[in-house]
Amino acid sequence: MKRTDKAEKISITLPPDMLNIIREKVKDGAYASTSEVIREAMRLWQRQEEEHLARIASIRARLEQSAHSGEPVLLDAAFEKLEQLHQQRISTPDCEKL
Repeated sequence: MKRTDKAEKISITLPPDMLNIIREKVKDGAYASTSEVIREAMRLWQRQEEEHLARIASIRARLEQSAHSGEPVLLDAAFEKLEQLHQQRISTPDCEKL
């Protein structure tokens, strides 16, 4: 994957424990440089952000669909109906449940 945009050098401040982890990964050969570790961390963060935005969009779509799915049902009425269905199911002989 060739990039046509130029990279920009920046300076960041990290706590010693994070810096030690990065240096160990470079020393162990898992990464070629500290910059490579930071780029990988940024890619993971970007992916996480994209997934988060997709989840939020999905939730909003479901809420919108729910808001337009018909007349609202009172919570007590919904639980009463569930209880009735449950009582019908447990009173039905096993052979009829299948």
